[in-house]
Amino acid sequence: MELNAYKCTECGELHHPRHMVCRACGNRDFEEVELNGEGTVLTWTRVFNLPEGYMVPYLCFAIVKFDDTGLVVSGRIDSDDPQIGMRVKSTVAIVKETEIDHYGFIFEPVD
Repeated sequence: MELNAYKCTECGELHHPRHMVCRACGNRDFEEVELNGEGTVLTWTRVFNLPEGYMVPYLCFAIVKFDDTGLVVSGRIDSDDPQIGMRVKSTVAIVKETEIDHYGFIFEPVD
């Protein structure tokens, strides 16, 4: 699955997830822009109080800035010791399996 952002065709503002209206100029037309998937962790948190169905003691989530676009997104980070400034590679994967699968960003540390 590809990593995509959505670029306003009027002003060039990038959005993720896709918005109905550009938050910068009000335009309603967007084009898909592929992300390269590498970035830097700006901040992170560990969540212990998980919804029913998660059979792990906690999950870590991060806010990451992509190198190629400067876009800032959030997602799950697969690290027991995340660090601010950590380099990560992102993929899109199923983050919760239910009757309707939920997809999101998964960040993995870059060696």
